[in-house]
Amino acid sequence: MTAGPRLVLGPLQRHVGETDATVWVEVDAPCDVEVLGRREPTFAVGGHHYAIVVLEGLEPASTTPYEVRLDGRKVWPLEDTPFPPSMIRTHREGAPVDIMFGSCRVYAPHEVPHSLPKEEDPRGREVDALRAEAMRMQERPPDEWPHALVLLGDQVYADEVSPETREFIRSRRDPSEPPGESIADFEEYTRLYRESWSEPYVRWLLSTVPTAMIFDDHDVHDDWNTSQAWVDEMRAKPWWNERIIGGFASYWLYQHLGNLAPRELGEDPLFRRVAGCDGRDGGDAFEILREFGYRADREVCGTRWSFYRDIGPVRLVMVDSRAGRVLAPGQRSMVDAEEWRWITEHATGGFDHLLIGTSLPLLLAPGMHDLEAWNEAVCDGAWGRRAAALGEKLRQGLDLEHWAAFRRSFENMCELLEEVGAGRRGEPPATIVTLSGDVHHAYLAEVGFRTGAGVRSRVYQATCSPFRNPLDDRERTVVRGAWSRVAARFARVLARSAGVPPPPIRWRFAHGEPWFENQVATLRFDGSSASLRIEKTLVDDAERGGSGRLRLARVFERDLT
Repeated sequence: MTAGPRLVLGPLQRHVGETDATVWVEVDAPCDVEVLGRREPTFAVGGHHYAIVVLEGLEPASTTPYEVRLDGRKVWPLEDTPFPPSMIRTHREGAPVDIMFGSCRVYAPHEVPHSLPKEEDPRGREVDALRAEAMRMQERPPDEWPHALVLLGDQVYADEVSPETREFIRSRRDPSEPPGESIADFEEYTRLYRESWSEPYVRWLLSTVPTAMIFDDHDVHDDWNTSQAWVDEMRAKPWWNERIIGGFASYWLYQHLGNLAPRELGEDPLFRRVAGCDGRDGGDAFEILREFGYRADREVCGTRWSFYRDIGPVRLVMVDSRAGRVLAPGQRSMVDAEEWRWITEHATGGFDHLLIGTSLPLLLAPGMHDLEAWNEAVCDGAWGRRAAALGEKLRQGLDLEHWAAFRRSFENMCELLEEVGAGRRGEPPATIVTLSGDVHHAYLAEVGFRTGAGVRSRVYQATCSPFRNPLDDRERTVVRGAWSRVAARFARVLARSAGVPPPPIRWRFAHGEPWFENQVATLRFDGSSASLRIEKTLVDDAERGGSGRLRLARVFERDLT
């Protein structure tokens, strides 16, 4: 007698609105998945089975514990679980909202040596900020839990895998052949997600806090889409097609589907096709997603990963600053024209607060900003053909591919911030905050506009990274140097020599230097007021030895209004 289908991964609570929600799961066999009385059949992709359960007609301002049943049998919460019940909390008009955010969470075991600093052991990643947050939530009532978690890229590391994933790779192919001990295809991606999201504390956290996600380079490959030269080089490698197809197919399944509201899911033609493959009688959607993944890599237009979500008084617009780039020299853009029109239609006034999420920071230290702007100009021929070739090497070698290195897009985004903040796109929000990760340090920058711009919103760049993947001492020294006045002056001279005009906005940091530890940031919105808090993980001797509890310690707090 068989026990029936099993829960492989999840549940992940994804979209939550005033009266609706979605819950995502992966299971090991075709079945019906039930949450709060709503049943959905699974669909199959590459021999794996998934479901996303749409819950509608929920009570506004309600807190509802939920279970997951497979063919009627309860599989969540797990038996003998130490965690509180997973709950769906719909929004309440006028209530405060806490939104956590951050990026860059490499998976590694939580015991020594992986819990040590890199200086003590090269395998060390210290401790996971999301794990520490889950531990804290256990000790607090649900009304003190965050209302949303925004994951700003590098949810998984396809090129920096754990010892367990390396063993899985060795069991199915020869790692002495490219791509070596990094992810090669869809099947290995599924293992990566399963490992990253199965840690008990993080699994419970994801089951009870709604999440919005966007990818960055390590979700696919370090320096992904840095330039057209990089793309041409990678496409010439015989293993690249399977890697990029697996990356897009798995991202669509594990991250993108849950970003969509129930109405958008119902209207998505790709989802309707995939959902019709129930895994019975050979029905499997992998070839559908394989074709989609190949096309998404080869064609910039026609695939939009950007999305929006309204969370209480806040509108969040998540911008894909990685997959939809236009990379032709002289025409570089973070997104194509069609996607930019979509962004400007949804990043508007009329909300108490506007968040624009983008994995890559809009604003860097001035020295880094001008260096990247100079590099783009040199790559486009400002110093001649030979210098352009050298500039391309620098672009890839130093990761010079943030918004500053796509000057047209940077200026367009600055113009959009000014228009929204000045009330030319509806009533201006009290705050506009661009949220970012990627750079493995945290900071807050306040934005100033030209005289006469009429901007009434307070505008900021808030960056928080990493959840778990800190820089070593040498790398931190380099970042501190980039923050210096000497670096800013030198880079400005370089940029001016390549014909780069000054940025159309100015910004200043709200503190002396950035923070480098594993950390998490929280924005609190209460009516028209807003504040930012950044917290780092603290490790006691017991935890470094494999036991004890983690703590989050506040390193910065600022009223934004």
